[in-house]
Amino acid sequence: MGRVQGGVRCIKFLLFVFNFIFWLAGSAVVAFGLWLRFGNVVRDLATDEKSPEYFYMGLYVLVGAGALMMTVGFFGCCGAARESQCLLGAFFTCLLVIFAAEVTAGVFAFLGKKTAIEEVQAIYDEAYEEYIIDPGKNQSLIQMHKALQCCGKSTEVLLVKPTCPKDIELPKNCLVEIEALIDSKLHLLGIVGIGIAGITIFGMVFSMVLCCAIRNTRDML
Repeated sequence: MGRVQGGVRCIKFLLFVFNFIFWLAGSAVVAFGLWLRFGNVVRDLATDEKSPEYFYMGLYVLVGAGALMMTVGFFGCCGAARESQCLLGAFFTCLLVIFAAEVTAGVFAFLGKKTAIEEVQAIYDEAYEEYIIDPGKNQSLIQMHKALQCCGKSTEVLLVKPTCPKDIELPKNCLVEIEALIDSKLHLLGIVGIGIAGITIFGMVFSMVLCCAIRNTRDML
């Protein structure tokens, strides 16, 4: 039987369950970040020479935080089960780091939206102008049109018609589609980042309560 009793044993159990859920959440965050990074639509927005680095940066922070969550969840379970103040203290510190990383990713996603959109639109504009100058260099534009299911900019559809998907009935402005895509992805990224940051607060509270209870119990022995 563990040394802590009563309501504190309940905290110990809740912290153990929390860490298991936290480990699962970390796995989900890593999977989500990798899906956004290597999913067909986002992947096809990159050309051989250019890629939306600003957008990718937020994803790398998210994936890194998710990997740390998985590690922390495992050691948090060990700390709760063994009633180790050292492990619980390390757990709290790691949660603080994760909290900062997830808040950074969330704020980055909301505040950096305009920069990310402009960066991807600039990549499209470059591929567009390259095709106008030399129609033989059409691979990047074909790739983007297929990913976004759009065709050209504004009313200038005929200039790039050969690079557009054949099954599009009503051509859509690619610059508008890029804005809509990045907006939705970054909005989702921000929600996930801030949501996970909120969850970590509960873990920090549980770990501090349990750590203090273990210390008080040992002082009474």
